[in-house]
Amino acid sequence: MERTIYREISFTGQLWMWAAVMGAFILGALASVVYVEHHGHIVTGMNNQIVWGTPHVFAIFLIVAASGALNVASMASVFDRTVYKPLSRLSGVLAIALLMGGLAVLVLDLGRPDRLLVAMTHFNFSSIFTWNIFLYTGFMGIVALYLFVQMSRDVHPKWVKPAGILAFVWRLALTTGTGSIFGWLVARPGYDAAIMAPLFIAMSFALGLAVFILVLIALCRLGERKLGPMLIHQMTRLLALFVGAVLYFTAVHHLSNIYVAQHSGVERFFLLAGGTYTFLFWIVQVAIGSILPIVLIYRAETPVPTKTAILASALVILGGFAQLYVIVIGGQAYPMDIFPGYEVTSSFFDGARASYAPSLPEVALGQGGIALALLVTFLGAKILRILPTNLADSNRP
Repeated sequence: MERTIYREISFTGQLWMWAAVMGAFILGALASVVYVEHHGHIVTGMNNQIVWGTPHVFAIFLIVAASGALNVASMASVFDRTVYKPLSRLSGVLAIALLMGGLAVLVLDLGRPDRLLVAMTHFNFSSIFTWNIFLYTGFMGIVALYLFVQMSRDVHPKWVKPAGILAFVWRLALTTGTGSIFGWLVARPGYDAAIMAPLFIAMSFALGLAVFILVLIALCRLGERKLGPMLIHQMTRLLALFVGAVLYFTAVHHLSNIYVAQHSGVERFFLLAGGTYTFLFWIVQVAIGSILPIVLIYRAETPVPTKTAILASALVILGGFAQLYVIVIGGQAYPMDIFPGYEVTSSFFDGARASYAPSLPEVALGQGGIALALLVTFLGAKILRILPTNLADSNRP
């Protein structure tokens, strides 16, 4: 077995091409920001009923995936799975990059990005949004420290595990805070559920690992690095377990809501009469984004072929987007029960289901966040020594 050596990837024609594509998406996102800033949010699909639109779906996806992407490093340093140790550096850089992309979408969708200074200097500690500011910034700082401890030759290796444990605990707190944004909004029946926190943690495991698998395969191909099929096999089988956990928490969430009479209306909306949201839930999230990847992975030969791993990971990501779309936007589309026990009608759409259709600027902004995360990861692999030169099965510890 060779000694694990980390090297920067070289700039090739393919890498330049993908960097140009990512740059084009980022420019498109900036153009959409300027357009919405000039005309106002009236040009988007958002309205007085649905104030969190498609950009928030992209942003929350990136934030949740950032937490999950760090799980690869956690398995190596916290749970002593030495097979994942060579991937720890890439795991940390990808986690920071995904969080940067998600926060960029959130800030640029505010309409007044300069108001972020108010949020960073005036704190309301009774709001989960205030706590999330500390969770997000703290996550970046702790993961950066974790990377420094791993990569520095002047730091004793004994500090890697304590830094990894701190990063692992913090990422659980971050995902809990993100899920609590919805779980603690008791005014909306589509959100009001304490199980949102563990559901988002399970989603982070699945989405983060799916993104990590795709990025690892892409970087190894662009950097002409060897990648063992058994390593992909192990991560893909683990992905199937995480997807199964997401299905379990999703089932518990909806079954508990069905049991509670107060939430029977919103459950009927999600599961039976929600139109687009019902289609996204049953067909895209459950069938295509959850059951199909599990079947593909467990019915595949051993080791799982790379093409199957790519397809399964892409389907999990698609299902994750559908799940977040149903949670974020579907939860707002269902009307709030302002006066329980009474039927409310007014000119302000009280008691009516809200309509929403994503606009091109919203989609462009969200895609720009993904492009920014990928571009930062590619630059990190080019500038920093985070990718091993040999990840072949014969060179695994």
